[in-house]
Amino acid sequence: MFNRPALILAACVLLHTAAHGANDCPPFNNTITGGDYTNPEHRSRLDVVERFHFTPQVERLERGQSGYLGGDLGYTLEHFANHHRALASLARLALREKSSRPKGSKYSIECYFDRAIRFRPDDARVRAIFGGYLLALNQEEAALVQLEEAARLEPANATNQYNLGLVYVRRKEYDKALGAAKLAYGQGFPLPGLKNKLAAAGRWQE
Repeated sequence: MFNRPALILAACVLLHTAAHGANDCPPFNNTITGGDYTNPEHRSRLDVVERFHFTPQVERLERGQSGYLGGDLGYTLEHFANHHRALASLARLALREKSSRPKGSKYSIECYFDRAIRFRPDDARVRAIFGGYLLALNQEEAALVQLEEAARLEPANATNQYNLGLVYVRRKEYDKALGAAKLAYGQGFPLPGLKNKLAAAGRWQE
């Protein structure tokens, strides 16, 4: 027979865990002093954020403007969750510090990407940056999900197709890799790496 008090306690623990997880990574909702990085109407709000927090030195990860680099990048993403360059810089910082939560950042790098995707699920650039970060961590399956979505959202983006093709080659999914390569090179992508890898595997076709 089940122990009723134990079941109630277990249910309470699950509810607490779910609530705690939501609190750890709340949704982005700053549309007053921030907004959508891809929306031209919101770009005027970028001035203060980029002048005092997302400076060129911060973007290059040279030094923080108001403290830790993670704090300035986090502040930027608190105002523009899908700020592409800030996400890319934070991803590089996380890799450099070998930490999913760089010093000074309020949330983990995964949370910042999650907030950006929940805010703008159709932002292909966010997906591509996240995929690149996951690939750097050798999380190939998770990276593939993001890179495939980036390519689906922007099929005419040659860089997305090229990067996706490289992942397919690593997985020996050569037919898919060739399809992505044709799309990338058909749009004028300049780097020959993907073509060379396919040729080395005997799978390249003009």
